[in-house]
Amino acid sequence: MAGLSLPRYAARRALVGAGQVVGVATVVFVLTEALPGDAAVVIAGDQPDPARIALLRDQLDLDRPAWQRYLDWLADLAVGDLGVSLVSQRPVAGVLAAGAAPTVLLAAATLLLLVPLSVGLGMLAARREGGRLDRALSATAVGLYAVPEFALALLLVAVFGVRLAWLPPTAVGTGGDLLSRPAVLVLPLVVLLARPFCSLSRLTRAGMIEAMRAEHVAHARRLGVPERRLRLVHALPNALAPVAQQLARTTDWLLGGVIVVEAVFVVPGLGTALVDAVTARDVPTVQGLCVLVAVTTVTVNLAADLVAFRLAPRAGAAA
Repeated sequence: MAGLSLPRYAARRALVGAGQVVGVATVVFVLTEALPGDAAVVIAGDQPDPARIALLRDQLDLDRPAWQRYLDWLADLAVGDLGVSLVSQRPVAGVLAAGAAPTVLLAAATLLLLVPLSVGLGMLAARREGGRLDRALSATAVGLYAVPEFALALLLVAVFGVRLAWLPPTAVGTGGDLLSRPAVLVLPLVVLLARPFCSLSRLTRAGMIEAMRAEHVAHARRLGVPERRLRLVHALPNALAPVAQQLARTTDWLLGGVIVVEAVFVVPGLGTALVDAVTARDVPTVQGLCVLVAVTTVTVNLAADLVAFRLAPRAGAAA
């Protein structure tokens, strides 16, 4: 892939991403089809109404072969039609849109805080390898990374939400509008930031140390280039290439981490919607959420690959 231009690389990665989304959609459809029992009877409840069962069977097209339903579902996905929720009888897209605001807010706030904190502290630690800040960052990273998100969330709720009562322990009463009580965001954001901060800051530190030892940086130093310019212009772009790819993996992790955080802090977002849909066996909603996660994951990784390709073409081409 040597000499591959950015537009051609983007087109090839987008094509691969589209295939990945179709693959995920196929797996999701097969898994939901493999669930035991008659889906219509299970969804209708312990005392099913024949009319309700007939309606569900019609909505799920259970009288048609699975392969036909699969092809129709893919055709609907291609035009943005995710189907209708079997529980609320609302379009799945509307269900997702209703729960998206808290989830997007948590994820966006996490990323907005994560990048400057982890990159900034990583760069500071790299300035004096083995110094106090470097050792403190390493110790903190190892300690925080070893604590599961669920355990950390419960610990923070017990200490700061219940024992000290400094912060709201849950988002109950916000109605999904988390910005109406910004204090409810503090504990969830700490939980979401903890693990990715550890990995990104350490990766930035290692990348900066390696980049500052590179021959082109040493040559620029011999030419009298100021140290600040060496770090920001010559070393940082090379150090950020792997950081951008790790940030994409962090965003993937956030999709699962937000579900845990929403469960602990009672945030009515997409994680809560997914749990409710699985419990009620709302197949179209589960399928729609899985496809949404797949599209988000592929899009984020595509963007990260393009950034890495732009900052360090060799690393981008190797991907």
